[in-house]
Amino acid sequence: MVGYFHTELENGVAISLAGSRHAGILQYDFPTGAEKNVLVDVSHFLPDPPGGFCTQYYLDGSISVSEDGKSYTGYGTYGGSFNLGAPYTVFFCAEFDTAPDEASTFTGLNTTRIVNGPAPQPTFGGKSAEAGSEGYRVGALFGWSSPNVSTKTSTMSSKVGISFVSEEKACMFKDTEITTWNISDAVEAAQDEWNEDIFSTIRVDTGPEANQTLLTLLYSSLYFMHLMPSDRTGENPLWNSTEPSWDDFYCIWDTFRNTFSLSHLIQPKAYESQIRGLIDIWRHQGYMPDGRSGNDNGLTQGGSNADNVLADAYVKGLRGDINWKDGYAAMVKDAEVSTNGSNKEGRGALGDWLTYGYLTLDSERSISRTVEYSANDFALSQVARGESSVDLEKYLKRSAGWQLLWDPTVPSVNTTPVFTGFLTPKYSNGTFDSIDYNPATCDICSWPSITYEGTPFEYSFVIPHDVKSVVQFMGGNDSFESRLDYIFLPNTSQTDLGANGLGITSIMNIGNEPDFATPYLYNYINKQWKSVNQSRALGNRYFKNAPFGVPGNSDSGALNSWLIWQMLGMYPIVTQPVYLLSSPWFSDINMTVNGDRTLRITADGLGKDSYFVQSVKINGETWEQNWFEHDTPGQRLMVDGGTIEFVLGNKPVVWEKGEVPPSPGHVVLNATGGYAV
Repeated sequence: MVGYFHTELENGVAISLAGSRHAGILQYDFPTGAEKNVLVDVSHFLPDPPGGFCTQYYLDGSISVSEDGKSYTGYGTYGGSFNLGAPYTVFFCAEFDTAPDEASTFTGLNTTRIVNGPAPQPTFGGKSAEAGSEGYRVGALFGWSSPNVSTKTSTMSSKVGISFVSEEKACMFKDTEITTWNISDAVEAAQDEWNEDIFSTIRVDTGPEANQTLLTLLYSSLYFMHLMPSDRTGENPLWNSTEPSWDDFYCIWDTFRNTFSLSHLIQPKAYESQIRGLIDIWRHQGYMPDGRSGNDNGLTQGGSNADNVLADAYVKGLRGDINWKDGYAAMVKDAEVSTNGSNKEGRGALGDWLTYGYLTLDSERSISRTVEYSANDFALSQVARGESSVDLEKYLKRSAGWQLLWDPTVPSVNTTPVFTGFLTPKYSNGTFDSIDYNPATCDICSWPSITYEGTPFEYSFVIPHDVKSVVQFMGGNDSFESRLDYIFLPNTSQTDLGANGLGITSIMNIGNEPDFATPYLYNYINKQWKSVNQSRALGNRYFKNAPFGVPGNSDSGALNSWLIWQMLGMYPIVTQPVYLLSSPWFSDINMTVNGDRTLRITADGLGKDSYFVQSVKINGETWEQNWFEHDTPGQRLMVDGGTIEFVLGNKPVVWEKGEVPPSPGHVVLNATGGYAV
């Protein structure tokens, strides 16, 4: 349950944990008559499987135990892990509810430095231990071995506070956030906070007639999407600032696609605070992150996708206390200042981008990064429209760079029918590398490949700012529809999806973020019923209340956010103030937007097989477009709240008659690759 974790070890010891924002309480239940020992290992770290490159490591540490052994303080310094950021230090302060009979620190050789032979035993003794220049492992062992003494019970508890700033702050958090020794009090406090701040923002019928599986999926998804990033305001050890401080943006290359857009609606204060925090990181560390943890920017998988986060907020009218002049400057830094091939921050292949307008085969992930750099520059054009109009045309034109990798003659391989025209790798001399090229494969689909976590076949659909051109390049509406239909067919995948696509055999991979918006692209040809059919089938098949209940890595709640949007009956198009309509999973949804306004979504006629949209009303008026805007005058749903009324049935109909969703990044290139006048 929220705020509570319980496990039982093989030796019979049961452990329960509850947490607050900066502290926690641990309860140990020992078997009757057993010795009671607690090991505190400051030097513990999370290893990676053999052959991995994400191993965490321990660098330094210290621990001091009070004279009576009842409390201890210290710090540990760690580095590595997937983020590959700079080392960080965590200070701790803890106490037990009962003084131990024995308490002793230990030091020992860091076993990761042992090349040959067995690890030597640690040395115990004293009330303090430090790693020293050799980086020794340190910790303490506490024991309660007098079961006949009345104060020695079979249950022991401890409180632990942590801080990135000091031991004193860690002690303060311990004392102020965990005020009793009753673990139930901490659990109740955590649940009250989650219920008030998070779960109450989306309210559906939870009565005895409600579908319990859907309720579990909805509220557990809300839980997972709010585990990261972390509000570290007041806990920034690197610089002093009046701005909020956030960490664990892990990783924006996934969460920019739909998680931040949902936070904008249901957590507007936290969302604004996060935007300000991203800009403040640029002020003090030079770049906004694409992935960040441990108080440091880390890897950049594709583009500079914090640009997309800022643009999405900007076009939806978020201003508040955000310094948008600085925000735009941070985006321009990403777009104009090279990081010399680094995968840390910014755009690692910016030299290619500025020289050729696309990424050449000399750069890793040339296709997927070309697609993402295009979207990033579209994001800049959106903010430039209000902050620096002289830049608008430049970045809008650059956002069409993906077109320079489109080879209209390349056929699909091993498909029936054969489709022609795909994103294709290209040399710096302007020629395509199309011999024996199969757009449905991407080798290991990772860092050294032409695309990351998706094939060129998939990325050819991932141009949300200019779907109009994608439809044209694929041969028009009918051909586009046929190709879109094909990628959902089972057994069409020609590459190993690995963990990012458990049990998926289609080219379309809902287990990986690049494909998140693809099921909804039918809206762009006014066949919304197919968007509903495909997206709902994916949600029903691959999202379960079970172990491995999502079809891939949750990625900071990105997969969970996709499911929430699916359940709400809409999907956001990031960096545009646009939401595509789909079909809700609940008959009556009350959603808090803009802090204190209510958006009510109803679905008349909803049933197991009755989910195709027959008609829609927005604020009581018949709506004939399969999309709406964040703040359109006259409906302002996401600002003032209001109503969306769906009528659903069991037969698909083409109910929409209005304009298709916009392609505000639509740019036409001429035959030589230049921009048409």
